[in-house]
Amino acid sequence: MSDLTAPAAPAPAAPAAGPGRKDGSERWTQSLRDITGGSTMISILAVVFALVVGAILIAFTNERVQETAGYFFSRPADLLQAVWDAVAGAYSALFQGSIYNFRAQNFLTAIRPLTETLTFATPLIAAGLGVGLAFRVGMFNIGGRGQMLIAAGAAGYVAFAVELPAGIHLIVAILAGLLGGAIWGGIVGLLKARTGAHEVIVTIMLNFVALYLIQFLLRTPGALQAPGSNNPKTPPMLSTAVFPDLFGPRYNLHAGFLTVIAATIFVWWLLSRSNLGFQFRAVGQNPSAARVAGINVKNVYLYAMAISGALVGLAGINQVLGTVTTGFGSGIDAGIGFDAITVALLGRSKPWGIFAAGILFGAFKAGGFSMQAAEGVPIDIVVVVQALIVLFIAAPPLVRAMFHLPTPGTTRTPKISAVKASKSNEVVAK
Repeated sequence: MSDLTAPAAPAPAAPAAGPGRKDGSERWTQSLRDITGGSTMISILAVVFALVVGAILIAFTNERVQETAGYFFSRPADLLQAVWDAVAGAYSALFQGSIYNFRAQNFLTAIRPLTETLTFATPLIAAGLGVGLAFRVGMFNIGGRGQMLIAAGAAGYVAFAVELPAGIHLIVAILAGLLGGAIWGGIVGLLKARTGAHEVIVTIMLNFVALYLIQFLLRTPGALQAPGSNNPKTPPMLSTAVFPDLFGPRYNLHAGFLTVIAATIFVWWLLSRSNLGFQFRAVGQNPSAARVAGINVKNVYLYAMAISGALVGLAGINQVLGTVTTGFGSGIDAGIGFDAITVALLGRSKPWGIFAAGILFGAFKAGGFSMQAAEGVPIDIVVVVQALIVLFIAAPPLVRAMFHLPTPGTTRTPKISAVKASKSNEVVAK
């Protein structure tokens, strides 16, 4: 007798697991891996590790630590206490000199270190934005010193030699400085676009050209030299061309800080929301592909370096119209042009990242002097910390290896997932 019962229909096959199908937990895990291994985490850990190395150097250079190390095996607690006192005292002084002095008698005095940090950060942010913008276009602008000097000379001359009504005078001086920095940076872009000259060589040479040109003008009566003086220094800036104080005369923070906030917003808009910014990013990613897409790469190099020079020049403007208004010499750049490279690297060439990095390095500058005065820690320790930050920022694989961080975009166990998928398919087939 034949079996009239129809065979049961096979169960539908379960979808094979693969890279394109992830459940909620896997998506969260992948997102967490991307965050912990991303550039922001690398920057944070670079700063943390640099501070740890700085703590070790502080301990090694402390006299009390060296003294207690001589009898470590008889009284080890003394060495540990000395190390703690040295490191905690140094970083406490760094905090009090840069953020908040909790030993001050009133709040207005206690927050003065924060205003000092912002004052130091103002030119660093401006110059960092200029360097970071050039980075985004694939150019290495190390001509910050020359661009700052030319901008400072142009803005300073208008500020002390030209008499204009208040308000208008300040605006004209700022525009003169921006124009000077843009021209000095634009020369680099023009030479690269028309002759293929490498921007690193050109900016290095222009740094010296700007330095000797400013030194010559500072020794020339009727140019930048103060009348009746033999010193290579300019006269004081007129009061109508000086940035006003933001919080009164008891603080050094001036309205130049507002200009760098505006510059940060401008660079963010330029790179993220404008057609020119899209061209900048396209050329920075692949100049050949951008050229094929119809972008005039030569013009992009010219525009990028002109804007970069103007932004770096804003740092020089803030120096002569806000920080040093009694007259300046050829050292007005104060190494900011080179520090800006570190700020741009730490900020990953992103406007708001550069803004935060500038404040951090401003805190190092403001707190470093306090640390030296209060605890006797060499100011060179701060320089070493800054150098280590650059080292770790420039070598993300090193930081990932030290902290066992994942590489963004990779899955945790791709081989195991493939094995599980294969076994699942075998069970379905059976």
